[in-house]
Amino acid sequence: MTTPVLTLQDAALSLDGNAGRVDILHDISLSVKQGETLGLVGPSGSGKSSLLMLMGGLEQATDGHVTVLGHDLTEMSEDALARFRRESMGVVFQNFHLIPTMTALENVATPLELAGHKDAFKRAEAELEAVGLSLRSDHYPAQLSGGEQQRVALARASAPRPKILLADEPTGNLDEANGAAIIDLLFGLRDRHGATLVLVTHSHTLAQKCDRVVRLRDGRIAEESLREAAE
Repeated sequence: MTTPVLTLQDAALSLDGNAGRVDILHDISLSVKQGETLGLVGPSGSGKSSLLMLMGGLEQATDGHVTVLGHDLTEMSEDALARFRRESMGVVFQNFHLIPTMTALENVATPLELAGHKDAFKRAEAELEAVGLSLRSDHYPAQLSGGEQQRVALARASAPRPKILLADEPTGNLDEANGAAIIDLLFGLRDRHGATLVLVTHSHTLAQKCDRVVRLRDGRIAEESLREAAE
């Protein structure tokens, strides 16, 4: 039996808001196998993005445990979590989060340099070529379209060869054509590097491509379905 690379056990998340303590996630228990593609779906406010943030250690569970590649993220410091993400995980956001003062090449190379890779720029060039942007490597984010910026974000996330790739609405800010292209690139990068992929999406097309779909409602897992039965 394949050992899960990512496990949540009775994980919960509560955050302090203007109106007081708000319970976001409740008793989430979930395992993800190596190489699996998991889609997180559900209505707005159901907790999809918050669950992805727990998986990436970008939010700390207020109860339960989140174990990734044998490490309990709930017991790690912020510095340790940052190093762990840099070495083992790639994250793609809906809003790209590129550094505006850096070129596409520099945006992709930066996490590699931080991780101590001496061939950072060579690897960054290869990743930009893989997403079809080798001719735009010296352009700044403001000079790129939304689809091109998301391609740079994908290249940046995949460049360190992460074991786990997390994507939060990667097609949410794109038109249909660019969204379809990003879907193809996302799964192509997953296949090329053999990463486990977890993604949040409202896209029916994207959810259908996942091995398994988990539907959230009101901060809880409402149902799970395999690809053959996913809707």
